[in-house]
Amino acid sequence: MIEIYTDGAYNPILRQGGWGAVVLKDNQKHVFSGMVKDTTSNRMEIAAALEGILHTPQDVEVVVYTDSQYLLGCMTRNWRRRKNLDLLDQLDKAVSERKVQWEWMSGKAKNLLHEEAHNQANLSASKDVKDYTKREGVTSTPVAVAEEELTHIDAFGHPRMVDVTDKPDTQREAVAKGRVRMKASTFSLLKKGPMPKGDVLTVAQLAGIMAAKQTPNLIPLCHPVPIGDIKVECSLDEENSAVEITSTVKGLGKTGVEMEAFTATAIAALTIYDMCKAVDRGIKIENIRLIRKSGGKSGIIKLE
Repeated sequence: MIEIYTDGAYNPILRQGGWGAVVLKDNQKHVFSGMVKDTTSNRMEIAAALEGILHTPQDVEVVVYTDSQYLLGCMTRNWRRRKNLDLLDQLDKAVSERKVQWEWMSGKAKNLLHEEAHNQANLSASKDVKDYTKREGVTSTPVAVAEEELTHIDAFGHPRMVDVTDKPDTQREAVAKGRVRMKASTFSLLKKGPMPKGDVLTVAQLAGIMAAKQTPNLIPLCHPVPIGDIKVECSLDEENSAVEITSTVKGLGKTGVEMEAFTATAIAALTIYDMCKAVDRGIKIENIRLIRKSGGKSGIIKLE
């Protein structure tokens, strides 16, 4: 079986993309790459797979490794195709002439052949960088946007919103947790019932739900996303005089909802602090973190 490792990249400064494909045939490695002007990252992912497959004979068994959820969705999950139809038609034809198997390859898998395809894609996307910087009179060097780089920073270090236009809508879910720790006497008051400002946990839950819906207004580069469900749960940890907050956010969209889950947890925790601070100035908000997320290119990520 022939193995093909693929990746694509896009350079927003040069407005060009690059693709890389590493073909392993009979234990011999063949590397292919290319650069395309005025393109998108999704087109480069498709181009990498297409070029890799076209460099194999017909009627052979081929396995293609990709880290593109978009490409996998189009080729194996019957995702609706709205864009890149020309390349996808060519890819369909190439696939029909071979026995092709598609495999997910995480960008963090540390596979040397996949890393080589990734590097080739980024190098191709950054071709003519010196000519560009000289012509435009800039001193910093633009680089291709890579999976493990800071996606909200452009090639010159300026903040930017990530372009999700071409990404498909998928089911998203994220869970974030946090803790509010207080004195035992404060915890006893909270447990007994309403504090001077009211029912603490009920108000905190409501505040977290409201906050999640306001996330793109609070965090500058977050996309507005359609939220289908928000749950904010508060449980009492008597041994440590603490309130454990768990926020779960679900939605169908082009980007994840972990920031919404984080925001819900943080604001619920701040609400508990606000409602209890009159009797305890030493309350601590601790360990707000992501527990789990799913959907999109990254698939399922479990941290706890």
